[in-house]
Amino acid sequence: MDGQGVTFRVKDYRVNGPGRHTAMTLKTGEFIRRFLIPVQPKGQHRIRPYGFFGNGNRTADIARIRDLLGAATSDQGHAHDGTAGEADALARVLALPCPCCGGRLIIIGTIPQERQPRAPPGTARAAA
Repeated sequence: MDGQGVTFRVKDYRVNGPGRHTAMTLKTGEFIRRFLIPVQPKGQHRIRPYGFFGNGNRTADIARIRDLLGAATSDQGHAHDGTAGEADALARVLALPCPCCGGRLIIIGTIPQERQPRAPPGTARAAA
């Protein structure tokens, strides 16, 4: 580390032989940015993608999921034609913005509750 930036050794996996290990110099700000890329913000955890996010078919899978849910795609979400459907869509927009990005929260569906919640167990046990 000097006035020019940060110099460190890297291993180029595409090269075999003596030129595999080289030195790279980056400006201090760029080095810190690259160094902190894997660090998650406080309260967030990285989860390895699996299911429809974990393979090469993710674009087709996400499009199919949106179609099954009846959700608007990203280009349809900004179209306003002034129909009665727009009034229904506005009723589904929550008043509070997203706490992370400040975007609009839209209800695309609700999951019905399978059972009624039960009361907590009593403190006295039944005689066995």
